[in-house]
Amino acid sequence: MFRIGGSKSTPPVRNIVGDPKSSLFHMSISGTDIVERVHVQILNAHVFKLPPRQTVSVGWRGSDWKDKVWQGTLKVVERGDECAILLVDSKDGSLFAVCPVQEGAVERCIDSSRYFVLRIENAKGRHVFIGVAFNERNDAFDFNTALEDSKRERAAAKLPVKPYTGPTKDYSIKEGQKIHVAIPKRDPFDFDEPFEDNGFGEKDSESGHGKISKRNKGKSKKFGMLAPPSKDTPKRL
Repeated sequence: MFRIGGSKSTPPVRNIVGDPKSSLFHMSISGTDIVERVHVQILNAHVFKLPPRQTVSVGWRGSDWKDKVWQGTLKVVERGDECAILLVDSKDGSLFAVCPVQEGAVERCIDSSRYFVLRIENAKGRHVFIGVAFNERNDAFDFNTALEDSKRERAAAKLPVKPYTGPTKDYSIKEGQKIHVAIPKRDPFDFDEPFEDNGFGEKDSESGHGKISKRNKGKSKKFGMLAPPSKDTPKRL
């Protein structure tokens, strides 16, 4: 039920009916003239068969997933004007499933930042929901960032480019015209803060090594990451 994608030798799909997004993307996979752009590639993505949902109003819970059906590489790629999430076998590169990125295709679980629900589709538009989990929160963060970057770039590409209608000015150098550039001289000992003579004919600071520039103060601080949430489902190794 889950192996809806083909291998590298999948023939071109013809007479496709159903969702245009899934149809176009599956057709583009068989073509070699379309450049594929990879936003992110994450190893060791785990795929689970979803249990029956209790109620529609309550979101999915990753802690309820027990039936693991696949493990491999997840990619967020763009082919032409379409973006999709690909689940690819890590050994032979065969395609396990395709999730066209559209409204409602990706849903985050309510109990973990590392668990997601994807709507995968075949070339005829038939779909099924699966669960995807990552080992690390950094992988989940990269996955979210790739989706947001792709969405923002595709939205910007659809905006019309407004031509410049302002006044034009000729900045070209006329015949016989010259440009003079004055470069001021600077004392090699002239820093942001003045140095003091240490009594030996050398300019030194009170510490003996010179004062640090104000612009460099505070730049040695390390930028830490946010602490992970206290409640989360355990890692699946």
